[in-house]
Amino acid sequence: MSVSEIMVVDDEVGIRELLLEILQDEGYRVRLAENASQARSMRGQGRPDLVLLDIWMPDTDGITLLKEWASSGQLTMPVVMMSGHGTIDTAVEATRIGAFDFLEKPIALQKLLATVGRALKKGETQTRPDLSLSSLGKSPVVADLKKRLAQIANLKTSVLLVGERGSGAELCARFLHAPNTPWLAPDPAQLLEDPGALLERARDGLLFLEDVGELGRLEQKGLMLVLSKLEKYNVRLVCATARSLPEGVGQGLFDAGLYHALSGLTLSIPSLREHREDIPDLANMLLSRLVEAGAVPAQEFSMAALNALRNHGWPGNMAELANAVKTLALTALGDEITLADVNRVLSQSDRVSEGQAPPQDLSLDLPLREARDLFERAYFEHHIKRESGNMSRVAEKVGLERTHLYRKLKQLGVKFSRRGLGDD
Repeated sequence: MSVSEIMVVDDEVGIRELLLEILQDEGYRVRLAENASQARSMRGQGRPDLVLLDIWMPDTDGITLLKEWASSGQLTMPVVMMSGHGTIDTAVEATRIGAFDFLEKPIALQKLLATVGRALKKGETQTRPDLSLSSLGKSPVVADLKKRLAQIANLKTSVLLVGERGSGAELCARFLHAPNTPWLAPDPAQLLEDPGALLERARDGLLFLEDVGELGRLEQKGLMLVLSKLEKYNVRLVCATARSLPEGVGQGLFDAGLYHALSGLTLSIPSLREHREDIPDLANMLLSRLVEAGAVPAQEFSMAALNALRNHGWPGNMAELANAVKTLALTALGDEITLADVNRVLSQSDRVSEGQAPPQDLSLDLPLREARDLFERAYFEHHIKRESGNMSRVAEKVGLERTHLYRKLKQLGVKFSRRGLGDD
């Protein structure tokens, strides 16, 4: 049985030496870092099984270092925060970023050992955590979104998240989820079966519905019932939509009362195209996670490859980028992913945009919504090409009102001429 390695990061030499002595006596291998700079270097050399991380350090505080690891894909081990002047807000923030637990100094011996044991046990079963809100990037538009989410995080008000598919709605919802409370993301069909049971399971926690714009009439009635009982069960509802709900109301597809009930607090999530300066870092983070998980051999992107990824349109947003990075990592022939590799993989999606049918293995192995979006893009591109860009004829062929068609194409990221909307 291998010995677990624990990294202790604390600027106080007395604390480091005390933890070293205690943990070594328990049979652990211990590495010491006196500041964030040393911790970064050690993390770059390999993944420890656990990190005990002090919050207040002179060079970079522990919360900032935790965010760095989360955004770079290196938060693949449990991290327990330590502080002598901790607050509830700081503990909650650390947990939302991805910390496993929070210890206040002076740390009682039994509590230390119990927390270390639980953290290591969790690390054995979950060597890499889910993506967090930090994974969306560091650009001004993403920073603005994070500030707005932080501002409403402690409220119980229902939230409607509006953004393209794959742009990070679930990451935003998980940020709003209070630690150590239920998280429930049910199938929409469960709104029909027993809304009361959903609320009971989510009591005192958060209920997340991924795409309310897709709900049928009966499911919408079930959601209305859920809304009427949120306060009774102390549940926060967070809904996401990639489709225009006002448009659905206008077409008679979405209940007007339900829309008004959901839209009292609405936040927009930027598409990846709106913060493309984050794409190189996001691609490196996704690749790092694959390497850490042992899914692919150690690789890196060339600068030209990263620039090509940055300039791509990404109609599928983060979900599409993640699929592309995985494909690149699995199919590149060397230890560097080159511009030629990126062009090869991105040309597949370009062929779909030109109206060619997607290969079966591309569509059938994807989640339903992604496969549907790929098909719809190919479908509309086919008709636009067939009608030589005459959008009036396209609207007639596909059976959509022209304004609805325009919005649909914009949502899918399909290129077309606005001039064509007025052609006869």
